[in-house]
Amino acid sequence: MVKRMIRIEEMFAYVVEDDDGFEGVPAFSDETGVMIPLMGADMQMAEKLRPMAQACADTLGKSVRLIRFSQRHELEALLPRKR
Repeated sequence: MVKRMIRIEEMFAYVVEDDDGFEGVPAFSDETGVMIPLMGADMQMAEKLRPMAQACADTLGKSVRLIRFSQRHELEALLPRKR
């Protein structure tokens, strides 16, 4: 059975506000050192990331909110350059 990629129509992101009122998406480092932002294309991924979001709230002492972004506007398509 071949799995088909699902078109991303909405995003779920955990968002934290800094002391100056700017919002950002926190990230965590996986076991290989790659930074993983606390966001996903479905609620299932958001639930998987919830423990990391809670750890972020605990560490920062700040509220971390789950936000759903639901309008897709494709702004640009970057094509591969010729080598």
